[in-house]
Amino acid sequence: MTMPITANRFDGYAAVFSMPDSGGDVIMPGAFQKALARKQALPLLWQHDIKNPIGVIESIAEDTRGLKISGHFTTGAQIGSDANALVCDGALNGLSIGYRVRQFSLNRLRKIRILTELELVEISVVTFPMQPLARLMVQNPPTQTPTTGDQPQ
Repeated sequence: MTMPITANRFDGYAAVFSMPDSGGDVIMPGAFQKALARKQALPLLWQHDIKNPIGVIESIAEDTRGLKISGHFTTGAQIGSDANALVCDGALNGLSIGYRVRQFSLNRLRKIRILTELELVEISVVTFPMQPLARLMVQNPPTQTPTTGDQPQ
């Protein structure tokens, strides 16, 4: 008998630039520069619930596409292990940011808010991200290893 071993490491985009989200917000390149310059650790939460941290964000940076993150799930905690299992199984892969708007402009014609400066509060793994392109993926796929009873003698 084999047991699946799942990788707990992930990469993804918590925000994507210049694309409207489901609420009509568009995050512009550079919107996170001041927040990232503070080098403040951000929590990785389950569905934006501050009572349910699920892992650690190891790196976070803006690139040409958006806000790229890398991290790992804390599989020693049940909720981190559950989140890891759901992501590795393909049951969910959404990312979302909790933020405060510091600067924005309105495009009344397109009915969108153009966000030019944001304060990051948290990043969450979610079922339904507001930005459909904000997704994560495991860094290495699940592998199979033999259990103690299956090892050659």
